[in-house]
Amino acid sequence: MGHREDLLEGAKRCLLEKGYARTTARDIVAASGTNLASIGYHYGSKEALLNLAFLKVTEDWGDVLTKEGDEAADVAGDVPAAPLDQFRETWERVIGSYEQTRAVWQLQMEVISRIDSDPELKKALAGPQREGRNGLAENMLGIDSETDPERARVAGLFCQALLAGVMVQWLMDSESAPSAQDLTDGLKAVLEGRMPAAETDAAH
Repeated sequence: MGHREDLLEGAKRCLLEKGYARTTARDIVAASGTNLASIGYHYGSKEALLNLAFLKVTEDWGDVLTKEGDEAADVAGDVPAAPLDQFRETWERVIGSYEQTRAVWQLQMEVISRIDSDPELKKALAGPQREGRNGLAENMLGIDSETDPERARVAGLFCQALLAGVMVQWLMDSESAPSAQDLTDGLKAVLEGRMPAAETDAAH
């Protein structure tokens, strides 16, 4: 790899080991085997490099989950999963990866806390955040953004909000945090709304 790629890989490692605020330019140089001048030459600033490195860390995490989902689908065959089954299976992978990817979750929470005070970071995340919503809609609910963009948009917003909430709960107290089945049952309860109660009242 050249210095540009080395710097990016070094920055990704630093983010996962030290977090965003504690990572210095010298940390990145030490992790990448490059020099301080390379950061400015290739990325303009340490902050620009860290912003890109954060996006790559998030992409890597998403790629792993997608790959695992594809492998599971290959084992299951060509029969498409029912929406709730796909939702549960995706969350099983997300939550099942928690111990191995805790640093990614912690990093995402830290970055979110910095957005209001860092306009460049906020700007860097805007586009990828929208793309991430489409990915969540497809992976969790099987909704294709190309064939049904509006449905994918609102489904992605829902999944993204849910993902952030689940992350917070797992970071705070993993023992009481929701399981994939809890989330699936909760979604079913929301979809059913007051129907069971209404049916009971009608019966009486």
